[in-house]
Amino acid sequence: MNDAILEELLRARQTRTLCALATVAATTGSVPRQTGSKMLVYGDGKISGTIGGGKFESLVVEDCLKSIAAKEPLLKTYPLREDKPDSFGAICGGEVTVMIEPQNLGTAIFLVGGGHCSLAIAKLALDCGMHVTAVDDRADLLENFPAPVNRVIEDGSRFMSRREWREDEALVLVSRNYEVDREALAAALETKGTGYIGMIGSRRKVLRVFDDLKQRGASAGQLDKIYAPIGLDIGADSPAEIAVSVIAEILKVQRGRKGDHLRLTL
Repeated sequence: MNDAILEELLRARQTRTLCALATVAATTGSVPRQTGSKMLVYGDGKISGTIGGGKFESLVVEDCLKSIAAKEPLLKTYPLREDKPDSFGAICGGEVTVMIEPQNLGTAIFLVGGGHCSLAIAKLALDCGMHVTAVDDRADLLENFPAPVNRVIEDGSRFMSRREWREDEALVLVSRNYEVDREALAAALETKGTGYIGMIGSRRKVLRVFDDLKQRGASAGQLDKIYAPIGLDIGADSPAEIAVSVIAEILKVQRGRKGDHLRLTL
């Protein structure tokens, strides 16, 4: 059972599904499950596996949800006998200590486009510990991306519209032409929750895309939130340099930093 839970945990991490792993870390006396038993608790309260059932397990689920929200692990002992002040009615006679580990996944980057710049950004993002997804309707281009990248063969705008987004996720539009980026950006403007949206391109391209979207009803407030042209101004030219510029901007925005020089002035 534990192997199945761990495989499910891996899938949850790969798909960035909010969850926490609850493990029976220690026991004394009579208890429903042995040390090492595991249960996966998802952000919506659903569970997979069991560490004992009943009121005890429901309390662990509640603590898992709190741990997910706080992004902090928890080690807690639950008394399963009536002579404890914090007893909740269990009469097994023992105690269970449970280790709760929320799966804090960090920043994720979603790249629309599978060209040279996208590949360079993906490689650097992986080096920075990010979860990376590349989206393109051309399967042959996605084959160039390293294995850790989640490769999605799909139109970018359709991918945008069918997914729920979170603040620790960044959308990066670096596709092959301005029409694809425009449609992806139009879909992105309809989404809520993402912490960063950036689009590559010259000032001329960006202004043209923005003008097109304004004619469709996009507001100035919506467009002001888009980082376009994408990246920090470091004079980037090659795909590798563009990747440095883009990742630096994403980290700056996601972490709420100013991006100033760190050099000392004497």
